[in-house]
Amino acid sequence: MKCEEKFFEIYGKEPESVSFSPYRVCPIGAHSDHNLGKITGLAINKGIYFAYSPTEDGSAELVSLQFSKAVGWNINSAPKEKQGDWADYLRGAAIYLGQRHALTKGVRGVIEGELPIGGLSSSAAVTLAFITALCRANGIALTPRELIDASYESERNYVGVSIGKLDQSCEVLCKKNSLLYLDTLDDSFELIPESSEMKPYKIAVFFSGLEHDLTGSKYNMRADELRAGAYALKAFAGMEYGKFGETAARQVPPEVYRQYADRLPEPWRKRCEHWFTEFERTEKGAEAWRKGDIEEFGRLSFESGRSSVENWQSGAPEQIKLYEIMTETEGIYGGRFAGAGFKGCCFALIDPHYEDEIERKVAEAYLKEYPLLRDKYRSYICETENGIAAVTGE
Repeated sequence: MKCEEKFFEIYGKEPESVSFSPYRVCPIGAHSDHNLGKITGLAINKGIYFAYSPTEDGSAELVSLQFSKAVGWNINSAPKEKQGDWADYLRGAAIYLGQRHALTKGVRGVIEGELPIGGLSSSAAVTLAFITALCRANGIALTPRELIDASYESERNYVGVSIGKLDQSCEVLCKKNSLLYLDTLDDSFELIPESSEMKPYKIAVFFSGLEHDLTGSKYNMRADELRAGAYALKAFAGMEYGKFGETAARQVPPEVYRQYADRLPEPWRKRCEHWFTEFERTEKGAEAWRKGDIEEFGRLSFESGRSSVENWQSGAPEQIKLYEIMTETEGIYGGRFAGAGFKGCCFALIDPHYEDEIERKVAEAYLKEYPLLRDKYRSYICETENGIAAVTGE
């Protein structure tokens, strides 16, 4: 791996270990975990590698093959405020761990991402790879739930993105050839294995050529609009509504939404429409997967993507075009935006028999529309993979 070669180039010796965290896709359940919805997820066999060795003085020295700036700090004295660079996720994680465990050793190493940045939760993957390395260096054993919480708290409270636990949960809990079905209300989950009746599938990922940053996008605003809608619905129905920051759409019965939806401002109504219909799609999707009906599962994923465009109102024009091309391409069961859906990529569940044809047709149609992105557009064919918990035995 390039990260190991770069480590040797910098330090003149081999790294002591390499940690790995997979990327993830969420076929159904997008834009719902931050309001305690249900999600489905699959880890894929591409991800983040971190070649590292412990440091005795507690220093953290990190190089990324995706970013030019190297970063460093002492593991026990990270800045209390984010610094505005790619390592903020890792500083936040170090602070979270240091508040709960004695950290005597730091790590130095090189981070490598296998795919372009944007849409597959590389932020959570790199944070989890770093947390795994830091824990091993200090002899700390975390449960899967503690791993998820450490990454989640870093991104939400230190970096400042209004996320739920979708990304971290997929990257930790998923198992190869199984669908993660997670209820973020209580973090209960089920790993639904592929049915013997299921048609073969692979996961195609199409990178638009655009980059994105959740903290600079409208991600937080969308989550707040949904929460505002839920807060208003409680008031209309005479429910106890408490503090705004503690409100979630999950607390509102669907019949209350249906009764009072037309009283909401249009943006709030659209966010709620996405959340409540996505909740239903996720439940139906889990049942379709359980039955081995990949075509119905894919259809619901396409519906999820359409709702993201029309109701969540996300998607750069380039990404919407990719989604539309996918819906018209033979051999694609279904798919949607990946990540926040403001830039980044789309993914699709595909019939492997059409693999080459799908890559060719999607590229041709997309680059005909956006020829200036020819040098940046990329596509990859992936398969499901184990999450961190299954790999490390945590």
